[in-house]
Amino acid sequence: MPPFGPLKRKDLLKCLRQFGFDGPYSGGKHQFMAKGDITIRIPNPHQADIGKELLARILRQAGISRDEWEKL
Repeated sequence: MPPFGPLKRKDLLKCLRQFGFDGPYSGGKHQFMAKGDITIRIPNPHQADIGKELLARILRQAGISRDEWEKL
């Protein structure tokens, strides 16, 4: 897994799938991924990488610790 920091959207999706999330699914303004009772919104595709702060919020919603992320 890349170190905790900026990454591309496709890399985020790939890693979340490795944690057992399904999707992304369309819904409202943003796509989302789901795992059991947990649903997380995925940023829309754009030119820039997903920043460290947004990655931290997504992982918090997903219940994934920084250590788990870096060990993947």
